[in-house]
Formats: sequence, structure tokens, C-alpha cells
Amino acid sequence: MFLGTYEPKLDEKGRIILPAKFREQLQGGLIMTRGQEHCIYVFTKGDFEGLQETLAQAPLTSKEARSYTRVLLSGAVDEVPDKQGRISIPPMLRSYAGLDRDLTVIGTGNRVEIWNRASWNEYLAEQEASFADREEEVIPGLF
Repeated sequence: MFLGTYEPKLDEKGRIILPAKFREQLQGGLIMTRGQEHCIYVFTKGDFEGLQETLAQAPLTSKEARSYTRVLLSGAVDEVPDKQGRISIPPMLRSYAGLDRDLTVIGTGNRVEIWNRASWNEYLAEQEASFADREEEVIPGLF
């Protein structure tokens, strides 16, 4: 499980060092792709294969499902971390997520998200108040 918040730097070659707590789970390889709110999703290969199997169950007649699948899968790249735990983020994904030198990497359970640090801080500031004040169940059975 991926948990926590980290603040690595993007180097001049477009690489980051993965947080030490994530390296073991990702050392066999990972898949990066476009995520919602203009971040990058990072999955283990096994979790991404499961996601793709779920996507394949969507009806081919659903325009929304086709569009979502196209955007998600066309942005997917596989990567194997080097011995220092570094991965290269392709220019297309760096541009999509607006990544510059300062990043925030968060664990969200089954995936990692890579954010532009300013974008993450803005997103978090907007969401924390509604999170703290939530009165109704958002995820059935959670609370």
C-alpha cells in the first residue's frame, strides 16, 4: 500500500528519486499515465493490468468509456527504476501535469500520484475544508 506525502525534486533530465518507502513495491517496474486533476498516476504493473482488465469490460458502445480509456492508455508508459530508485518522466507527462523542479509525491493506497507542488498545495487547500466538514457518506460503508 502506498501512503504519505513526499517532496522530491525533478532533475534536469526529467528524473525523480522515488520515495524510499515506495521503491520495493515498484522495483519490478511501474506504469505511469495521465491522472485526474492533472497529476501523474503511477501503478505497479500488476495493479495497472487489473485496471486495464476492468476498462476492457466497459461497453464498446459507450462514448464516455472509449474516451476515458483512450486518454488513460495513450498516456501510459512503463518504466523500471534504476539502482538509485530514479525514474524518468517523459516530456508528454511532465507537460500534462505541469511539472517543474518542485514536486509532491503522494501515496493513495493502490497508486502513487506525482504533482506539481504548487498545484498540489492549491488542490489540498481547496479540499481540506470540505473533507473536515463532510456530513454525509462519500464512500458507502466507510464511516
